Amino acid sequence: MAAYFDRFVRRHMNALRLARWGVPAEFGEQATLVVYCNHPAWWDAAILILLGRRLFPDRECFAPFDAAMLEKYGIFRRMGAFPVDLESRRGAVQFLSASRAVLSVPGRTLWVTAQGRFADVRARPLGLRPGIAHLPEIAPEALFVPLALDYAFWEERGAEACCAFGTPIPAAELRALPRPERLARLEAALTGTLDRLAADVIARDPARFETLVSGRRGVGGIYDGWRRLGAALTGRRFEAGHRRDDIEGGRET
Repeated sequence: MAAYFDRFVRRHMNALRLARWGVPAEFGEQATLVVYCNHPAWWDAAILILLGRRLFPDRECFAPFDAAMLEKYGIFRRMGAFPVDLESRRGAVQFLSASRAVLSVPGRTLWVTAQGRFADVRARPLGLRPGIAHLPEIAPEALFVPLALDYAFWEERGAEACCAFGTPIPAAELRALPRPERLARLEAALTGTLDRLAADVIARDPARFETLVSGRRGVGGIYDGWRRLGAALTGRRFEAGHRRDDIEGGRET
């Protein structure tokens, strides 16, 4: 499925980019991680799967999933998703019970779209669900890692999926706080990561990012066919994109 989503992103997006300052730290093999992120788009599930595969290839990954949607997209069960009913209090019990089982095994990673709903990347406050603040109590050795997700259109027809990991927060540091302050601490860390990523997205400078997946460039079809023919007739190299990548330098010229 990671290979499937890799092809899917290449086909429908211009690139998946990771901010150079937001590369995740080197975690020990036995470290238990809770990666919590915002939830701006339908694409999030595919992007998280690709990030898990490329950046944490040896880790078992799990994630809560809307129970209604999991009935529709059952394949995600086989990829570590577990159902949570978002429309009732029973869902909170499901989330904590399943998370306890996941995080009881060292070396696992729990990925959580902590807003629990689709929300614009610019919306403030983020409004994280309170369940995330309970996890330090059931996983006292875990590291909580904020992950910012953003999508934008630059020069190409496909969107840019941009992401960045923030500074990990030890569960012990969070447990020392009352739950409301704990939730505020988690939200502040994610908000700060999102705001810093937004500055890079607005700059539209690919050199600020590592490109994890590169998609199709150009318009395609008849339009690019004429451009390709014109380049051949004039002895020029055909470039599908609007700007040519200097791959070695990581910049566009």
